[in-house]
Amino acid sequence: MDFSFGAENEELRGRARAWLTRHLTGPYAQAAGLGGPGSEHEGVGTRRAWERELGRGGWIGQGWDLPPGAYGQQRLSLTGQVVWAEEYAASRAPARVGHIGENLLAPTLVTYGTREQHDRFLPGIARGEELWCQGYSEPGAGSDLAGVRTAAVRDTADGRLRVTGQKTWTSLARDADWCFVLARTEPGSRRHRGLSFLLVRMDQPGRIEVRPIRQMTGTSEFNEVFFDGAVAAEVVGGEGNGWTVATGLLALERGVSTLVQQIGFAAELERVLAAYAAATGGAAGAGDPVLRDRLVRQWAELRTMRWNALRTLGTAGAADGGPGAPSVAKLLWGGWHRRLGELAVAVRGAAATAGPAAWAPDLPYGPGLDEDQRLFLFTRADTIYGGSDEIQRNIIAERVLGLPREAR
Repeated sequence: MDFSFGAENEELRGRARAWLTRHLTGPYAQAAGLGGPGSEHEGVGTRRAWERELGRGGWIGQGWDLPPGAYGQQRLSLTGQVVWAEEYAASRAPARVGHIGENLLAPTLVTYGTREQHDRFLPGIARGEELWCQGYSEPGAGSDLAGVRTAAVRDTADGRLRVTGQKTWTSLARDADWCFVLARTEPGSRRHRGLSFLLVRMDQPGRIEVRPIRQMTGTSEFNEVFFDGAVAAEVVGGEGNGWTVATGLLALERGVSTLVQQIGFAAELERVLAAYAAATGGAAGAGDPVLRDRLVRQWAELRTMRWNALRTLGTAGAADGGPGAPSVAKLLWGGWHRRLGELAVAVRGAAATAGPAAWAPDLPYGPGLDEDQRLFLFTRADTIYGGSDEIQRNIIAERVLGLPREAR
């Protein structure tokens, strides 16, 4: 296959690089590299301002299936989106806090929402002004999404749906303005039936409580969210059709963003390779041959993941076996990143187990960690969050290979 980019994409690359160079100054330059998985607590205020900067430049919503400029956004092809994502990652711009709204909620609204819902919610996302979080997982329904128990009941007084229940592992819930919530709107329904996809405003004092979850890294980017009669502003796709909408959204989760993620992975791998070179004096063939083999394999697997992501881009959710592409991608990068965390500490040996004497001022929930230690601890979760490896293998087995369903 031809993985090269054409002249039009290279022109876009130059334009994107120039824009990023002009705008990544002052506080945005100081926030370079902040945020992202494992570090979402970092520089949230500056990153929110950066979202608005991106919105003014028209860089939010490039992949929405809408006419160019419908809500102020540029419209780019899939390869154009890849180019922008690569340049963005290479510039070390702050990690996006608007990812969930732009790349998950907005395309779902475009597909399943009404024109009125488009006009109400898409402009705020495109301008970088309204942030979203995802209310899917629950204590008893993580990867098994059909087991949700959070319920929404129609209020007889005002006719509005009121949501009661608990969600967990909710990234950015403390900073989000809105949450899209999968809830049970048909009493007595089970599994994927009777669910609805609801849009809920987070600013409802006494109706919504957010509790941070402390992680091994000492940070608290994930949260528990408790709903106690919170008002749902909108239903997307109609009541009872939540399973279709929710699974449609999940198919969007591993598209162009996977390639962005891999650029971050490459930077982490370079850091580990540099540490190995420093430990061995940079001499060819020096050091532990087993570690050398693991590092080479890690590099080769990252290249393979990139080619696979480019090959499958645009097939997610297709009727011809596309549902397997997101699951394969998640299996590949989850295991790869966890092994990288193990390599990072293995290269340093016993020294990697030593912690700093003082607490880091930017980590109020626990002791400071260096980059390798944080990478090792956070990547323990990579094969669990976003759909565990077991769930991804089941999806591939049942929906792609046509194997019998797992006995329940």
